[in-house]
Amino acid sequence: MREPAFWYRPRSFKSHLLRPLSALYGAIAARRMTREGLAAGIPVLCVGNYHVGGAGKTPTVLALAKLLRELGEAPVVLSRGYGGRLEGPVMVDPGRHRAADIGDEPLMMARQVPVAVARDRVGGVALARSQGASVILMDDGFQNPRIRKDASLIVIDAARGLGNGNVLPAGPLRAPLAPQLERTDALVVIGEGQAADPIVAAVAARGKPVLRARLRPDAAAVAALSGRRVLAFAGIGDPERFVRTLRGCGIDVARARAFADHHRFSRSDLDGIVADAKREALTPVTTEKDFARLRGMEGVSGIVPFPVTLEFDDPAQLRKFVGNCLFKAREKQFTR
Repeated sequence: MREPAFWYRPRSFKSHLLRPLSALYGAIAARRMTREGLAAGIPVLCVGNYHVGGAGKTPTVLALAKLLRELGEAPVVLSRGYGGRLEGPVMVDPGRHRAADIGDEPLMMARQVPVAVARDRVGGVALARSQGASVILMDDGFQNPRIRKDASLIVIDAARGLGNGNVLPAGPLRAPLAPQLERTDALVVIGEGQAADPIVAAVAARGKPVLRARLRPDAAAVAALSGRRVLAFAGIGDPERFVRTLRGCGIDVARARAFADHHRFSRSDLDGIVADAKREALTPVTTEKDFARLRGMEGVSGIVPFPVTLEFDDPAQLRKFVGNCLFKAREKQFTR
């Protein structure tokens, strides 16, 4: 789905017309969030966002998985597998599964951490525990009440913020902001910009930590593209952020093509990208998540994936927060 442009305008007639529908959707979403979820029996850390579209959840999940392993934990990521045909529960096997089976994000993450895909998150919890998980990392699902969360870390892009601040379909919010703020245990602000400042202030006023982070491009990938002119293409929530990242590394982006989030690339899409790049002597470059959807297709050998990792400005702050969350979760389980 492509995000409507009016979601990120301060005023729009379309947004105004859709507000009655937003009020209904928001009321249902807010009530749903109050339901009591199932206790997983092990700590559950949820990485979500307030709105639809990209904010940086996947690199945040991977950064948390790395930290949990450093703390001696055995994390398993639980994903709904958006865009995949398998309902699960199933453990992702990068050697056997394709993005069409289990979704692009689970396939990408499974190369670094065990990932369970399940439309029914309760079944996914059981599968994760059977694999020896000591902690479940929920990739998305913040607004879904099925599983009780011990901590919810909300990711927001500093440059994009929350757009017009309206609830679907008048704006990008998945639920009214107030009940979402009430259930936020930490805010992860990615990148530079002032668009997220009001949310930062609101979370800080509730005494919750604000964790600053930035996407760090892979040094080898940057070096490999140095001196080349590239054609950048992406089907993520915010394709322009990918272009900004490349240019911020000094890479010459001669052309850029944007596709809808989770776009399933067709043969004609790929042929068109390769032909455009060849005609102008450009190197085609895409995100790791997009490259996961291209795996198995002929003609992808010349396309360069551009990996990034999330680095926190204050790793000790994150480590302390996660450690406290795990301690409190286990203390609560012991006293039940």
